[in-house]
Amino acid sequence: MIDTHSHIYLKDFDEDREEVYKRAVEAGITTILMPAIDFGSLKQMDSLSFDGIDFHKMAGLHPCDVEELEDGFEKKLLELCSDDEIIGVGETGLDYYWSKEHITEQKLSLHAHCRVAKKVNKPIILHNRESTEDLLHIIEQEQDSTLKGIWHCFNGTVEEGKRAIDLGLHLGIGGVVTFKNGGVDKTVAELPLEKMVLETDAPYLSPTPKRGKRNEPAFMKFTAEKLAEIFQISLQELSDQTSETARALFNLDS
Repeated sequence: MIDTHSHIYLKDFDEDREEVYKRAVEAGITTILMPAIDFGSLKQMDSLSFDGIDFHKMAGLHPCDVEELEDGFEKKLLELCSDDEIIGVGETGLDYYWSKEHITEQKLSLHAHCRVAKKVNKPIILHNRESTEDLLHIIEQEQDSTLKGIWHCFNGTVEEGKRAIDLGLHLGIGGVVTFKNGGVDKTVAELPLEKMVLETDAPYLSPTPKRGKRNEPAFMKFTAEKLAEIFQISLQELSDQTSETARALFNLDS
């Protein structure tokens, strides 16, 4: 299985990193994709390796880290994302939950990430918290038939999911689909599985029955099991479908 969204490079894993990797392999995780929080994330990613897991890097600036965009920001982002080792652009997006102080800057950053993603022909990773209408509006503005990407940690409505798919996006399905009263399970049942990929967002958003604990790639099996149950297919079929989708989207070798 491919974990398409993990911050496994963070210090949260420093004390037991090897054990986390071992549990991931045992759970069937073969590949971990790592969106950046800021440009400094890349140095942390470079130090990661483990036999049995392929690690892949992305470059970007998380919306919660956007206060003001430095001169040359977009040029620097383009330079980083042009590297063959960088497979995606982000994590970017909009977050109106933590602060509404820098909304203008967040929007400018998102536009810049979209332009870069189109230039390098790589998927964009979209964070969205209490900002769905603005986020999809910007994607609509930027879409020229070449923009592709993932609505990370999808928790929207059926209509919003369909709109996102129509705009060229895939849906990242994480631990929230396992939450008992979250409603995401009922929503994703109305949307096409072939437009979904699996993710953890580790160390955040652990699925049931690990909710409240530090998330890690091995826990993705609970999300996969829930999604297989929703679509009434085997875990292997679910794994094959979502992995094939992720490989095609990120242009990964099989």
